Formats: sequence, structure tokens, C-alpha cells
Amino acid sequence: MSEEKGICAGTVLVSFVAGAAIGAGLALLYAPKSGTEMRETIADFAEDAVDKIKEYTKEAQEKIKTAIEDGKETIVEKKSILASAIEAGREAMNKEKERVSKA
Repeated sequence: MSEEKGICAGTVLVSFVAGAAIGAGLALLYAPKSGTEMRETIADFAEDAVDKIKEYTKEAQEKIKTAIEDGKETIVEKKSILASAIEAGREAMNKEKERVSKA
């Protein structure tokens, strides 16, 4: 459903993780802990969130790179097929011209 609106799954996933991180951060702020404990917990949570976001970003970049490479291969393949078809058409046209000129 999200792809119908032009939003890729990676964007939805990163948005979900970011929202979860914000929600968890707010939950930690309202938890009954001392200031030092709270700051340590938030710092640990933020570090974990940043690591996960970096991981998801790296995975998304790899998928994009793979998709681009696959696209390039497909273009080369289709270009070759099209060139062969054009050449076959030229040969057929030349044969027909020769046949018509002899007749």
C-alpha cells in the first residue's frame, strides 16, 4: 500500500524506527530514575538508535546499489536485443530491395 503512494519501504522503516526511538526516549524521561541514571539510559538508548539507523541506512544503500547494477545489466541486455533486431530488419530490407530490383 505504501508503494502505491510512492513511498519506499525503507523510508517507512526508518520513520518507524525514528518514531520508536522518540517514543522510548519520552518514556524514559517520565520513568522514576535519578538524573544520572536517566542521562546514562538516554545516552545508551540514543547510541543504540544511531547504530540501528546507520545499519538500516547501509542496508538501504546496498539495496539501491544492487538495483542500479541490475538496471544497468538489463539496459545492456535490452540494447543488445534491440541492436540485433535492427540489424535483422536492415538485412531483410536489403534482401527485399535486391529481390525487387531483380524482378
